[in-house]
Amino acid sequence: MKDSLQITFLGAVRTVTGSKYLINVGPKKILVDCGLYQGYKELRLRNWNMPPVHPSEIEAIILTHAHIDHSGFIPVFIKKGFKGKVYCSHGTKELCAILLPDSGHLQEEDAKNANQYGYSKHKPALPLYTREDGINALEQFVALDFNQPLILFNEMEVKLFSAGHIIGASLAQLTYKKTTLLFTGDLGRPHHPVMRAPTQITETDYLVVESTYGDRLHDKSDPLDKLADVINDTVANKGSVVIPAFAVGRTQDLLYQLYQLKESKRIPNVPIYLDSPMAQNVSDLLKHYSSEHRIPEELCDKVCQIATYTRTQEESQAIDASNESAIIISASGMTEGGRVLHHLKKYLPGASNTVLFTGFQAPGTRGDRIINGESHVKIHGEMIPVKARIAVLENMSAHADYQEIIEWLKNFKKAPIKTFITHGELTSSTALKNEITEQLHWPCVVPDYLQTETLA
Repeated sequence: MKDSLQITFLGAVRTVTGSKYLINVGPKKILVDCGLYQGYKELRLRNWNMPPVHPSEIEAIILTHAHIDHSGFIPVFIKKGFKGKVYCSHGTKELCAILLPDSGHLQEEDAKNANQYGYSKHKPALPLYTREDGINALEQFVALDFNQPLILFNEMEVKLFSAGHIIGASLAQLTYKKTTLLFTGDLGRPHHPVMRAPTQITETDYLVVESTYGDRLHDKSDPLDKLADVINDTVANKGSVVIPAFAVGRTQDLLYQLYQLKESKRIPNVPIYLDSPMAQNVSDLLKHYSSEHRIPEELCDKVCQIATYTRTQEESQAIDASNESAIIISASGMTEGGRVLHHLKKYLPGASNTVLFTGFQAPGTRGDRIINGESHVKIHGEMIPVKARIAVLENMSAHADYQEIIEWLKNFKKAPIKTFITHGELTSSTALKNEITEQLHWPCVVPDYLQTETLA
């Protein structure tokens, strides 16, 4: 059929990065998400290849949320010829105005460091895109209200619902004629300490659901207790706590929790540094999107002020020059780039220090290797010994675990015709498939890279 509805899986299949879904309606093509690949080299190399579909053929991009594994390839797509609009929520547009330029800046810095330290095979090493590319990409963004339909073209409607994952995160519903296709993006949790629960959806013909934690249940203990224990133990040993944190979402969660711990005097009065200009700008958005999170509006300013913001390179370097105990929150959350690398070079070799991971680490990333016990990690071409205590706070995730996903799915009045399980490692996606099949008896599939399915 010349106007059949098809989906092709261009990313986030059997991996948690590079989210991209191609939707074909006859000659018309749209993309849901346009994310960077991260982690293993063979995945990252896809960022440098020409996409399987030429960007100039895409009429529009529907963006579920701002995280770089969902949005970070948009500047490349534009450089390669995409002329259409990027539709997303208001919160996502504001966050991308912070994240995309910063992503370009980090890539410029990485290329600069690679050239300076001589650890790249490419002479010279070049960034995938620049800060200016990230800024220019924003000209093609169009913000949509939640629950308000947009007619993309004849008989194709788009509607966004709050997904509860981070500010602006959306469930994206496409309706073509009478067929509905729902993307969860990254699905939030029903009882997250900061973000509100995702919107309950009751029906769809086809479903694309994430499976980041499809094989795990989150620890039910209070994250405040573990955070307090780590800080108190480290400070007692005269060490510092370095927390690699995603600038969007996790950093704001941490600020709120550190505010609560300090207010209740459960941790000592040591300096807290937020060493990520991007995270600082994101934190400033909290009060503008109070309807999407649980932090009382009157506390937003106090929460953001719990830390000392270090905006300049000199201020960042001054943290490491001090011998006093401190709590240092810095991006990136998977320690793949950014200022946190300089702090790791200083604090990883010290046995009195702690590096506390609070978010998902994609396989192959530096954070994943540290957690899994590597004795040395390469930073800026130098092998750094890992002597610090490595701790993981597993119950702060903003992704639903498999049972939370199941509970969300139970709101559907009937089973979708087919459920596609994506955005997870193969073991995780397969585990979620088995849970959905056993508990709900729904037909499910874990798609392959570049697999195409005709829906209607």
